[in-house]
Amino acid sequence: MVISGFQELKTQLREAAPQPAVVAAAHDEHTLEAVFQARRDGLISPILVGDVERIRSIARSQGEEIPQEALVQAGGEGECAQRSVDLIRQGRGKLLIKGMLQTGALLRAVVQPDTGIRASELLSHVAILDVPAYHKLMFVSDGGMVIAPDRNQKREILRNVLSLCRFLGYEQPKAAILCAAETVSPRMPETEDAAALKEEGARGDFGPCLVEGPISFDLATDRAAAEIKGYRSPVAGDADVFLVPSIAAGNLMCKALYGMAGGKMAGVVLGACVPITINSRSAAPEEKYDSIAIAAAMAQSNP
Repeated sequence: MVISGFQELKTQLREAAPQPAVVAAAHDEHTLEAVFQARRDGLISPILVGDVERIRSIARSQGEEIPQEALVQAGGEGECAQRSVDLIRQGRGKLLIKGMLQTGALLRAVVQPDTGIRASELLSHVAILDVPAYHKLMFVSDGGMVIAPDRNQKREILRNVLSLCRFLGYEQPKAAILCAAETVSPRMPETEDAAALKEEGARGDFGPCLVEGPISFDLATDRAAAEIKGYRSPVAGDADVFLVPSIAAGNLMCKALYGMAGGKMAGVVLGACVPITINSRSAAPEEKYDSIAIAAAMAQSNP
């Protein structure tokens, strides 16, 4: 299957039962607006960690009631992060939602060897974009976690994003390993990585999927451009997954597509024992809600 946009995605995800969620540093209007909407829609049952008085005040201003057992007092960013991770470890939450704290503060608690919730060697971020100019959803990774991935890290990033696509119903996702050029050159090591990943994909190392690379962004999204350049591939003009060569490339790409290009974006961190949302503190409530919806659906599938 192929999902054309967020509206279709939301329709599919609404079948999920309410999932227990932990919100770290929940004392934020936009975060609580998204969390309360997700609660009203039956997606989550949240525990709110942070400045309890501020949380109550924001909730009252939004016409919401919070049971006492759903509130956990915590002070600074470090305490909010660790209290939230502790609740996940205690089995009280099946997804973790970032509120008004820095991503680094939350993830430091997540990856602690003895007290964290890391489940694999590599955590990676997947941005899911609904862009008017493209005919289906775009899955971009990794623009939020791994700064300069080496080839082994790119393999794990690709496995993570493909697992999300398959969870959403994609039988054979099409993955573009993005580079600035389509030819392999030792002067551009990312092109060598792309060629290696394509070969590994062709022999089945990543399961059912089509992996193409090196391929530029225009050829991955525009079939006519690929035909003009003589670039023949079933991925050209029809990619689902866009694996970027660095966090800078992914960050710039996503912000351009959901900013000036008018797209919508959601995102989730994979590789922990629960899905994690790490939307920017300045993100709109709709973006945070969409990320929560995806994480809640993934949480339901976890034992």
